[in-house]
Amino acid sequence: MSEHHTSAPDPATPPPAEWTLPRLSIDVDGDWFHDDVQVTHPGIVANLRSNLRRDAQGYFIQTRVRIPVTVADAPWVITRAERRGDALIAQLNDGTEETLDPAALRICGSGVPYATVKGGAFVARFGRAAAYQLLSLADYDERSGRGILRLGRQEYELVRAAS
Repeated sequence: MSEHHTSAPDPATPPPAEWTLPRLSIDVDGDWFHDDVQVTHPGIVANLRSNLRRDAQGYFIQTRVRIPVTVADAPWVITRAERRGDALIAQLNDGTEETLDPAALRICGSGVPYATVKGGAFVARFGRAAAYQLLSLADYDERSGRGILRLGRQEYELVRAAS
């Protein structure tokens, strides 16, 4: 009786010509999609998020090949924002918490706030609830369109940028 051994594919071997890259995307709510099917398995979503990278050519996942990721707005969504002492704390859609740099906050022309996250590597969009939480912490003047966020003895102007 002979044994059959199946060898694993050689990582240096390029994928077959008929193999096509998966179409990965992140929608405006921070949900991941493979082709047009939402990726919902928590472990797979966590893996995708942890391997997301960005360079001058855009967002991607690097495996043996570079897999581009289309991002509708921002790859991360801030789901909660609160003041803790003199700090502005955000909870992200991956369940992590970060201290935000209030000087780096920006509000786009449509009124959606954005912040940098993940060590400054990515931009995150404030979800609706988190945007209301952030704006409730600020003094806002409707006539001038200026908002001031006060954290401790510091004041940070919330400026609405052009869209």
